[in-house]
Amino acid sequence: MPKHYLMCRPEHFAVEYAINPWMDPEQGADRDTAIRQWEGLKAAYEELGHQVSLIDPVEGLPDMVFAANGALVVGGRVYGAKFAHSERAAEGPAYLRWFAERGYATKEASFTNEGEGDFLTLDEVILAGTGFRTDKAAHLEAQEFLGLPVVTLQLVDPRYYHLDTALFPLDGRNIAYYPGAFSQGSQEVLRRMFPDAVIATAADAEVLGLNAVSDGSHVVINVEAQELQLELKRRGYEVIPVDLSELRKAGGGPKCCTLEIR
Repeated sequence: MPKHYLMCRPEHFAVEYAINPWMDPEQGADRDTAIRQWEGLKAAYEELGHQVSLIDPVEGLPDMVFAANGALVVGGRVYGAKFAHSERAAEGPAYLRWFAERGYATKEASFTNEGEGDFLTLDEVILAGTGFRTDKAAHLEAQEFLGLPVVTLQLVDPRYYHLDTALFPLDGRNIAYYPGAFSQGSQEVLRRMFPDAVIATAADAEVLGLNAVSDGSHVVINVEAQELQLELKRRGYEVIPVDLSELRKAGGGPKCCTLEIR
C-alpha cells in the first residue's frame, strides 16, 4: 500500500550546537550536500509510489529537516511534539500548525516527547522509547489520545537517544532492532513480543542502520549498513540504500527525515 510521508527540505541545515553525541559544531556540516542527499531520499520514496508532502522549513531551526520528530500521526489524529532541548522547541508548534491547517485532529502535548523519534507504530501497538528525550508520562498521554496500547522501552546508550535510531518496524507485525541500545528488561520484552525480529549488529547500529523506513516490502536504509542489508534481503525485502552521511552529522538518517501520515 502506498504510504504518505511528510518531509522538510534542509534549506537551513547546519550543525551549530551539540544536543546528541553525533553532533560536532566544530566539524559542522555542508548544507548543499545535505540538500542533495535529502533530495535523493525524497526521490526514492516517490519512485516507490509513495506520496510526499512538504512542510516549509523555518529559518533558525536547522534540525527541522528531521520531520519524524515533529509529531505522531495515527488514524488521522496528531499528537504533537514537545522537545527536550530549547534549540528545537519551536519545531513542535510549527508541525502541529501544519496539520491543524489541513483539518487533522490535533493534541498539544503536556509532556516532553519527540514524535516518531520515540514512538513507532505497528498494527496493534505503539512502541515508545524513553531514557533520553521522551517522558514516560507522554506514553500514557499518547495512548489515551490515539487509542492504541503503548509499550514502554528503556534506552540506555546515549548514541541511540531516540527509539528510531535503534529499532524500526519491518511491517505491522515485526521489527528490526539493536539489543545493545536497550535495558535488559526491555530486551526481554522485545524478545517476547518479536521472536522472529531481525537483530542488527553493533556495526550496523553505529552507522544508524536502524534509522530505516520500511513499507512492508521495501526498506530504505543507510548505504553503510551492509550486514543488515544482507539479512533483510535474506528475509525477502527489497533494499533501497541511500547516502545520508551529511545529515548523520546531526544524528539523523532516513527515518529521522520522514514522518508517516497515517
